[in-house]
Amino acid sequence: MRRLFAIGEALIDFIPHVTNSELKDVEQFSRQVGGAPCNVAATVSKLGGHSEMVTQLGHDAFGDIIVETIERIGVGVDYIQRTNEANTALAFVSLKEDGQRDFSFYRKPSADMLYDPSHIEDIEVTDQDILHFCSVDLVESLMKQAHSKMIEKFEKANGTIVFDPNVRLPLWEDPEACRQAIHEFIPKANVVKVSDEELEFITGMKDETKAIQSLFKGNVAVVIYTKGPKGAQAFTKNQFTIEHQGFKVKAIDTTGAGDAFIGAVISRILSSDIIDVAQLFENEGNSILEFGNKVAAITTTRYGAIESLPTTEEIEKGS
Repeated sequence: MRRLFAIGEALIDFIPHVTNSELKDVEQFSRQVGGAPCNVAATVSKLGGHSEMVTQLGHDAFGDIIVETIERIGVGVDYIQRTNEANTALAFVSLKEDGQRDFSFYRKPSADMLYDPSHIEDIEVTDQDILHFCSVDLVESLMKQAHSKMIEKFEKANGTIVFDPNVRLPLWEDPEACRQAIHEFIPKANVVKVSDEELEFITGMKDETKAIQSLFKGNVAVVIYTKGPKGAQAFTKNQFTIEHQGFKVKAIDTTGAGDAFIGAVISRILSSDIIDVAQLFENEGNSILEFGNKVAAITTTRYGAIESLPTTEEIEKGS
């Protein structure tokens, strides 16, 4: 069976009980398991795929609930390390009226940032497997080194590498350091997913077409461009373009929607016999984007990230 390995942060999101309120004014929160790579792994597992989480958590109650939650969904936890040197990361979220978010992170450092790269040596991968990662854990740390080792392992095995920058500037001392780290890792990926809110920051270009084309460097074969409620586009290195307009829903919380989208896309890649991702998108790109948009849309109608993920039956009903 083909597998997803998601490397990076797993954390606790504290979601407010009210909307359209600044974070400083929120008095009550609900605890939700989150972190972009963790959300993606959970999406793949909930959609019937095989996913493994590669991270480190603290020896604390928050680390316990993360392991229990994702293991219950079916995410593999064999590659999750635990430490007493730092706590599990926390993120406090405030919600605007349209479901958009504002974050405050507690991770200076968090347990995931101290993940020892030597643990990567124990992980075996094949050309059938997929690696997913984001930019949050590309700050200068042991975990960034672990990312590099994991990518090298996938390159040697000819596996597929998916990079979703998922920019979170509050976690960086300098926006330019974030941009440089993203550009360091883009050429290592086969698939790059970027949102309309990130494209200009990452590329430095206002022209959307030129900005997207500038992402085709190194090993990049497919660029997926997400536009929130306006759907998504996919571009291949062969100048092939696919677009899906998305679905209209009443969004109450967009937390994890982008992760649900790329997780759904990865689940479709995993279920295909076509290993070449450019060829896969040229053959089946429209249905892949439609599926990703549908899963993401449903999650925005519910609170939280992992807790909002739909079942296969709900996706088929479109509700």
